[in-house]
Amino acid sequence: MAKLTITQLSVDDRPREKMMMHGVRALSNAELLAILIGSGNTEETAIELSQRILNDTDNNLNRLGKCDLKELMTYKGIGEAKAITIIAAMELGRRRREEGVPERPLLNSSQKVYDYMRQRLVDLPHEEFWAILLNRAGRVIETVMVSKGGTAATTVDVKIILRAAIQSLASAIVLCHNHPSGTCKPSREDELSTQRVKEAAKLMNISVVDHIIVCDNSYYSFADNGNI
Repeated sequence: MAKLTITQLSVDDRPREKMMMHGVRALSNAELLAILIGSGNTEETAIELSQRILNDTDNNLNRLGKCDLKELMTYKGIGEAKAITIIAAMELGRRRREEGVPERPLLNSSQKVYDYMRQRLVDLPHEEFWAILLNRAGRVIETVMVSKGGTAATTVDVKIILRAAIQSLASAIVLCHNHPSGTCKPSREDELSTQRVKEAAKLMNISVVDHIIVCDNSYYSFADNGNI
């Protein structure tokens, strides 16, 4: 029976397509390595070649990371470029492990939100509207610009905010925008947009915990003033 190539396998068995459909964590080590090398040889698919390389290193990525160019190039189908790609990937993994996971900022007060966003917004000649996405512990997952407007207003698209929050698995949202005029008092539109986002987010069990208006040396917090 003729050997199947990766393109002849079902979509779920092709590593690139599998990653796009199910996420990178669904892939085995051999499938991840197959993505790096791209192709196998005349007798093996990229996945089969990757499995053989991993078997020879006792399926231990630390051992694979110690292989040099000469060792990797003993495998048929692994030339200098592919060997360099594998070594570079192993080195990136090592450096990531050394750096550790940076602690995400904790935004559990209006002052902390203001300090976090002030440098982004304080000197702008136009309004920008941002959404800060938080996890259950109140730490930042992502900070998303929602819109950019003129000197007096900007449009708030609720769909953009909710899509970002859902994709990030956020538990809470802090809204934030600046007033180039220097007056921190919220406008009627600021109040209405806050309520629109709050009501829409509630349907997804996501809380809008505050809306901060940033000015030069001061800010307005909807939560501190009981407006949210």
